Amino acid sequence: MKHSFSFTRFMAVLVMLGFIFGCSFQGAEAAKNAPVRMIPENFSALTKNVSPAVVHIRVEKTVNGSGAELRQFDSQPFRGDDRFKDFFDHFFGERSPHEYKQNGLGTGFIIDADGYIVTNNHVVKDADKIKVVLKDKREFDAEVVGRDPQTDLALIKIDGANDLTVVRLGSSNKLQVGEWVAAIGSPFGLEQTVTAGIVSAKGRVIGSGPYDDFIQTDASINPGNSGGPLINMTGEVVGINTAIIASGQGIGFAIPIDLATGIIQQLKASGEVTRGWLGITIQDLKEDLAEYYGVKGKNGVLVASVIPGDPADQAGIKPHDIIIDVNGEKVTTSRDLTTKSAKLDVGEKATVTVLRDGKQKRFDVEVGKRPMPLADVGTSRPEKEAEFGFQVADLTPEMARRLNVDNDKGVVVVGVNADSKAEKAGIQKGDLILEVNRQDVESVSEFKKLMKNDKDAKGMDLLVKRMQAGYVVIHLA
Repeated sequence: MKHSFSFTRFMAVLVMLGFIFGCSFQGAEAAKNAPVRMIPENFSALTKNVSPAVVHIRVEKTVNGSGAELRQFDSQPFRGDDRFKDFFDHFFGERSPHEYKQNGLGTGFIIDADGYIVTNNHVVKDADKIKVVLKDKREFDAEVVGRDPQTDLALIKIDGANDLTVVRLGSSNKLQVGEWVAAIGSPFGLEQTVTAGIVSAKGRVIGSGPYDDFIQTDASINPGNSGGPLINMTGEVVGINTAIIASGQGIGFAIPIDLATGIIQQLKASGEVTRGWLGITIQDLKEDLAEYYGVKGKNGVLVASVIPGDPADQAGIKPHDIIIDVNGEKVTTSRDLTTKSAKLDVGEKATVTVLRDGKQKRFDVEVGKRPMPLADVGTSRPEKEAEFGFQVADLTPEMARRLNVDNDKGVVVVGVNADSKAEKAGIQKGDLILEVNRQDVESVSEFKKLMKNDKDAKGMDLLVKRMQAGYVVIHLA
């Protein structure tokens, strides 16, 4: 009986030891295979090396006002009564547009010891003065090197600064959903604020432009954070904090650094960004269209129209063709094709495969330069018509389509300075100038030449074609 009890205890001990060693082995294996713990003990060490490269940006802009502060007096019950209009005009003057100074705030980060700083386009757009404040409180005036409104990126530069700290750029492609990130910036003008969160999603499209590909994060981003870096847990910049949803909380968006790098390089080299252009309008191949055209899997993009004379038209691509790949890379959505086209080099021969009547056809397309939207034309280093205060650009097929004109000649007004001679004469943004003193205008260079030749005359008559108004003659004194 005693022997039996001892044997039983002995076996129990063996079983227990086996369980302990088994658990230890499994625990070791689990620890070996477990992902690296990404939650830091604190963010102090992480941001210590990055924060000296983050700058506070103050801008001053000249904007147009329209007496908005008096509009509360111009409402019912007096609206439409000329006696009260005369009363307010007498005391306040006519509420015509006027200029006033507006201050703005933002953030940026230093990418080069020579003083190059990345920020958002909307931070420095139309700025008259840009002041950069370093973490050590040194202040410098900055100049815009180049801007890209399509992706809301800008590159500015300060001179005369020594011992600048430069950020390390990481890879947004390697960034994982759920990974910890930190945002550094100046929300509401509060300098050097650090917030932390995780990557909530990647590849977000928020309707801000044709190249939307945002990182969504719940790290707090607020006004003033714009242009600041989003960093990973090794202190590398993986994004540029850009946008928030006003009605949402804990939702911020950052431009992926892998998207930004090529754009920054182009801005640094030439002050502008050049993108490829095929000259077509496109739409996604939804289920009904895919079935109609006999396309399986809804892969491909439908060509809605082809712009006459542009690369696709010259190559032989037609409306209702379905583009399925470019240079051997499959095309699945309109956004996919837009991104692929933008990355093509101007002048490059691109092989575009389409489905036409159920059969594959290949076309060699010589890539053109993507025209800028009318609202952004001339924004990267515009030439201003100093004498009269307006700017013009050559008419492109894309602009002609946007303006709903069938002309292939003329220049488009892309900007009018407030209170300028041009504004007083009635010139408007979007006007198509066809003639100067009855002489045809075919290009910006010819327009400037005609303006220069006739500036000593009593004045210049411009024949203008205006949307929804037809032909207009404008006299410039």
